[in-house]
Amino acid sequence: MEGNRQECKREKRTKKPLDSTQLNDLALAYVARFATSAAKLERYLHRKLRERGWDGEDEPDVESLVNRYVERGYVDDEVYARAKAGDLLRRGYGGRRVKQALGQAGISGQVAEEAAPSEHAARMAALHMARKRGFGPFAVAEVPPEKREKHIAAMLRAGHKFDHVRTVLDSEDEVAAEQWVDEAAEDASGDGYV
Repeated sequence: MEGNRQECKREKRTKKPLDSTQLNDLALAYVARFATSAAKLERYLHRKLRERGWDGEDEPDVESLVNRYVERGYVDDEVYARAKAGDLLRRGYGGRRVKQALGQAGISGQVAEEAAPSEHAARMAALHMARKRGFGPFAVAEVPPEKREKHIAAMLRAGHKFDHVRTVLDSEDEVAAEQWVDEAAEDASGDGYV
């Protein structure tokens, strides 16, 4: 039966090198599909140029293309930073993890600081993670000390402050943990991450 089967070998087609129109089309498709920062868009375009090459007369001006998209409002680092920070906080990640993700996306220090979580948002994120993972007052059964250490380590890796981790895990019950979060809400001047 195998003798009758013809082997279908496809030759790997090499894609044609990019020209300015194709580079612009790639950039437009990328920003239409993904929320992105200017630095991420620039990295994407440089990667595509490395993969496919360039078929233009002059060198590709990726920086001006990215700047044009920023001027038109297709790419906005501030909006991206707020959305990314809000997403991570709602998923239970802490402030350090938010800053790390924004740094990897090429967000400038000032914009990253503006998008950093407030004390209330950071406490809510810590409480959310503990609730989601069954840590501290949300544990079903008594937690042995070695497992508690693992819970602490998991929350620290998620970017939470040690004081927040300790407070959440040492809370007597869910009500006490929620009151701890509410204390920060009184001081908060309205943040949009919750």
